[in-house]
Amino acid sequence: MKITYYGHSALLVETEEAKVIIDPFLSGNPNSGISPDELSVDAVLLTHGHSDHFGDALEIAAKNDCPIFAVYELAEYCRIKGAQVKHMNTGGSHTYKGITVKYTQAFHSSSITEGDTWIYAGQPAGILLTIGGKTLFHAGDTALFGDMRLIGERNAIDIAALPIGDMLTMGPDDALLAARWLRADKVIPLHYNTFPAIAQDGAEFCDRLRQEGIQGYPLHAGESVEI
Repeated sequence: MKITYYGHSALLVETEEAKVIIDPFLSGNPNSGISPDELSVDAVLLTHGHSDHFGDALEIAAKNDCPIFAVYELAEYCRIKGAQVKHMNTGGSHTYKGITVKYTQAFHSSSITEGDTWIYAGQPAGILLTIGGKTLFHAGDTALFGDMRLIGERNAIDIAALPIGDMLTMGPDDALLAARWLRADKVIPLHYNTFPAIAQDGAEFCDRLRQEGIQGYPLHAGESVEI
């Protein structure tokens, strides 16, 4: 499994079997380093509807003639906009072209704005993505919650991607505890340094992970890790 970071919470996950993009906030992200038309993927996965995660999902799905996976209300919004979709919800899983996607809970919010209109986008979620025998847990935007222990107990997570930006999600202290509870021995920090309000030191966070026996990867946009 090769994982490439494109800033904020966007991850491209590749194996010989498939390629997927998670939370493709690219064209509006000053730190992405890539445009949506450069991506070739088999699926788009969304954790929730906020614009810094929904991003270029519709454009990427149309260009690649591929489905968008999302919780039911957000998937239905995408379907109305003309996309192929996989209607998912918390606790459910689905296998498509060798990709298994399971949605977990996340403690956050989820909406879409069109002008002055706010549209309910269902529950926010985390994603357990299994391809080629490896499992990535993308926590989405979330606070720390106790059932992360259960997610760690019930799933063999090879690598976790956790928000550390604070203010809108977990900060570094809570993300460190989340990594322990998830039993993840490899972690990619997400959702930081895109905007001043979520400025954090990813390298320092990964130093703290190392002291707990966990390998951290403070990736810059376009950098990858293989597991």
